[in-house]
Amino acid sequence: MGNAARLLLPVALGAMTMAGAGYAQSAGESSAPAQATTTPTPSPAPATASVQAIAAAPAPKTFIVPAGTKILLELKSAVNTKSAKPGDGVYLTSIFPVTVGNRVMIPVGVYVQGVVDRVVHPDRGSRKAQLDMHFTSMIFPNGTVVEIPGVVDELPGAQKQTVQDDGEGTIQQEGDKGRNAGETAKVALPAGGGIGTIGGAQSGHPLEGGLAGLGAGAAAVGLVSLFTRNADLNIPSGTQVEMELQRPLSLEEENLAAPGSAAAPAPLVPTPGQPRPIAKPTQILCPPGSLGCG
Repeated sequence: MGNAARLLLPVALGAMTMAGAGYAQSAGESSAPAQATTTPTPSPAPATASVQAIAAAPAPKTFIVPAGTKILLELKSAVNTKSAKPGDGVYLTSIFPVTVGNRVMIPVGVYVQGVVDRVVHPDRGSRKAQLDMHFTSMIFPNGTVVEIPGVVDELPGAQKQTVQDDGEGTIQQEGDKGRNAGETAKVALPAGGGIGTIGGAQSGHPLEGGLAGLGAGAAAVGLVSLFTRNADLNIPSGTQVEMELQRPLSLEEENLAAPGSAAAPAPLVPTPGQPRPIAKPTQILCPPGSLGCG
């Protein structure tokens, strides 16, 4: 080996050593990410955690008011077959508490809403005024609302209306046609008798004339009764109405909670920005020369 070869050999060996070290470093860098790709244990998703929390929450306690329970209400809006039509609202409040066991389920002051289902107008024959309604919802003092399956069972103290035992709670007006005939008789019979007596006296037969007049008066009673229309059904505000539950009524703890307690829901707050009624004028302006103006 010449001198030149001896001089170049260390240089070549050094270059080869440096190249090997660079290759080893590149291989180490390329294999490092493969070692760091170990998948960590996933944490529970928020949605899964909320579902688990809901499933773990205790179910609300339920109370049952049995079917057939009677609830005494007071009518807050008058109902009349002259103006009522199917779909009209009926508004009442409870006036006596309902208890199950030793707990009050429906306190005094609960608002009850109903709806008119059917209206039958009276005629000049035998048809009497009738009205069907049922109850739809109940609003408790703390603001919670429940649906109710109730119908009219009785009108305590009513003298001119009766509730039919037909399963629908039909309210019927009674007794006005006979009263009209009686009032007519008070006028028609004496008037007919008086006119007949006067006519009989002029002909020399006062007794026969009086009997004929009474017959004419009786005929007038029959005609007036025939053409007298049966009265419309009128249930004034303040009338007591007894409601019967057709099916069990399910209540929850929040329905029975006192207003403002921790178990009660947030109170109802009126929505702002509602239109206000127009104020009445304090001074009446009259055109000059009109009636009623000074």
